[in-house]
Amino acid sequence: MDNLYRDIFDSASDGLIIIDSDTTKVVVANPTVCNMHGYSREEFVNLPLSAILHPESHEDFAEFLRDFQSGLVDEKRLRHTCHDGSTFLCEWHVTRLMYQNRICFLGIVRDISTRVKAEQVLHQRVKTRTHEQTTLLKISHTLASTLEFQPGLILDQLHEIIAYSHSGLFALEDSTLSALAIRGVNQLDQSPPFHIHLQGPEVLSALFVGHKPVRIADVWSDDPQAQLLRSLLLDETAGLLEGIRSWMWVPLAVRGRLIGVIGIAETRRNFFTIHHADLALSVANQAAITMVNADLVKQAQELAVLEERQRLARNLHDAVNQSLFSAGLIAEVLPRLWERDHNEALRSLDDLRRLTRGAQAEMRALLAELRPSTITDSKLGDLLRLLGNALSGRTSIPVEITAPEEVILPPDVQIAFYRICQETLNNVAKHSKAKHVNIVLKQEGHDVVLRIHDDGKGFDPNQTISGHYGLGMMRERAESAGALFSVQSQPGEGTDIILHWIQPVQKETL
Repeated sequence: MDNLYRDIFDSASDGLIIIDSDTTKVVVANPTVCNMHGYSREEFVNLPLSAILHPESHEDFAEFLRDFQSGLVDEKRLRHTCHDGSTFLCEWHVTRLMYQNRICFLGIVRDISTRVKAEQVLHQRVKTRTHEQTTLLKISHTLASTLEFQPGLILDQLHEIIAYSHSGLFALEDSTLSALAIRGVNQLDQSPPFHIHLQGPEVLSALFVGHKPVRIADVWSDDPQAQLLRSLLLDETAGLLEGIRSWMWVPLAVRGRLIGVIGIAETRRNFFTIHHADLALSVANQAAITMVNADLVKQAQELAVLEERQRLARNLHDAVNQSLFSAGLIAEVLPRLWERDHNEALRSLDDLRRLTRGAQAEMRALLAELRPSTITDSKLGDLLRLLGNALSGRTSIPVEITAPEEVILPPDVQIAFYRICQETLNNVAKHSKAKHVNIVLKQEGHDVVLRIHDDGKGFDPNQTISGHYGLGMMRERAESAGALFSVQSQPGEGTDIILHWIQPVQKETL
């Protein structure tokens, strides 16, 4: 090798090594590759290649040379061994050349350990971020798909992206944090709910500055936030600090209003990072919305219960109370009326019987409202008679009911038939001025038809008339149960409400 090529060979930043193709011994090596392995040039030359390759790479290198000679590959990653026994990863590029009248291989050897480690770190970081994003999406889906606030579930899912030791979720009420769930502290997790008293709005402001996460590197340090934390976690809550070094407060806030907080603790000092704070805040923001929604649902349920009680109370007053009051008056005057006029007394007895039967029917209907299963468990004919008797007792309008003994309907269809009949009879009582009502229920094969006819004043179904807006609701209820709903009426001609349900025919399985 002349001096020009020798200078280029020796000054190359990559390791250069010439290997005898027959003996696989080092013929020539540049300073870079010698230093890379911890040898002097004199020590490195004439070394068998097996001396600088890690045992796990011997077979790989032999396979690499075979593939290279077949023209398949010209590069390979192999693990090398240094003079001191340490190892590192190299990337080889090989070419064939004639050196000193013999066939040799020129290997360009580059230490890629740092690059590989960086790739591994990057791969792990991508894997971690992917897991975090997937978990956040899962948490978001879980919280969005339920109207129930589950604080323990939130802490469990938070643990999937932040490996904390202890945690607690608290609701803020006035200046008190009330524990809703605890994780990692058995004696607290299984104890009755406990409270952290903040002793005024000043403490609250100091604790949650700007409604952002607060990270405490060492809870036993002189840091003001650490001192404040220790002053709050006393007596029954002191267990949250046992064996703990790091702490993070994460606020639960909606539209700038603080409604709670998550406290996260770890045994290692300075554990929580800004990235941890961002992740926890993402979960906390979703949890806060779920918390508010659950509270709104609870209020709506309570309002619905109150409205239902008020409706039942009005029905009790408007129907049952008036019927019983009228029956009481008749019963009071009946003895004197009997002495004066037997025929009139008999007519009053009929009225008394109608009123008491109607009141009884109204009470049974109200009980069915309180126990919805009664509607699906009872026979449909009995339910229609119950509604008819209630109307007769309330209005003195005779109701004739024709219904077979057994009509079997799916629960949702039976409820639709009952509700539509109930709404129809309510309309008759309020608007029709009818003198007679006829209810006919028929079943022929797979067809079930309910017809409710009144001989009242009727109306034009094509015009929206005050008091008949319930027809649209009845039609929607029928359609939701798979039934056909129709109205036949003309002014002065009475009204027919017809409900038709066809039982689906089940296909035979071959």
